[in-house]
Amino acid sequence: MFVKICGITQVDQGVAIARAFQRYGMAGRCGLGFISVLASKRYVAPEQAAAIVEAVPPGVETIGVFAGETCDRVVEIAAQTALSGVQLHGNESPDYCRSLRRALPHIRLIKALRLRQQDDLAQLEAYGDEVDTYLIDAYHPQQLGGTGIAADWSLLKGFRPLLPWMLAGGLTPENVRQAIATAVPDGIDLSSGVERQPGLKDLDRVEQLLSVVQAVERSVEPNRDRSG
Repeated sequence: MFVKICGITQVDQGVAIARAFQRYGMAGRCGLGFISVLASKRYVAPEQAAAIVEAVPPGVETIGVFAGETCDRVVEIAAQTALSGVQLHGNESPDYCRSLRRALPHIRLIKALRLRQQDDLAQLEAYGDEVDTYLIDAYHPQQLGGTGIAADWSLLKGFRPLLPWMLAGGLTPENVRQAIATAVPDGIDLSSGVERQPGLKDLDRVEQLLSVVQAVERSVEPNRDRSG
């Protein structure tokens, strides 16, 4: 299970969460997200994101979140901050993703979809050859993410795309077990569910989340062993 904590704005919090990932044995399958959308309450300037990335220990992906940005600007910020991944949370087309892939061939490219109805999932088929990972978020008419609104997980029952995918939208330490059991994602992405206020994470809640994820993973492993 890949776990991403998004909306990181402070060096000390980024390092603390990265160390928590390590303690729970999640190095190599975890990430921190940095919002590069000016309108967001969790916006972080490239210089600050670069400082956090530099301080984070190995084994933690660093992912910039963009929406409605030019391809050239995304490439510029990705290079400036040494990101290992880019998440596109706007209306970026497959052609846009193709251009970005050519410019950034060695980083993870994530395309987000805000889910309103099950038919929306068909939109992702056009991106299959251009991105590495999908992210399914809850729909909000004004905000692109970080709303605290949960997606309708029942719409994702049986959703098994060819690419790995992450679930976002209203996830918390209290509901993440049910979300994973219902939707069966390859990863989860949280922001408001582990916050004190936008951009300021609650490290105790991050620990609670990782403890739940660890427990879910441990409960799955014996079943896998028996099935083999």
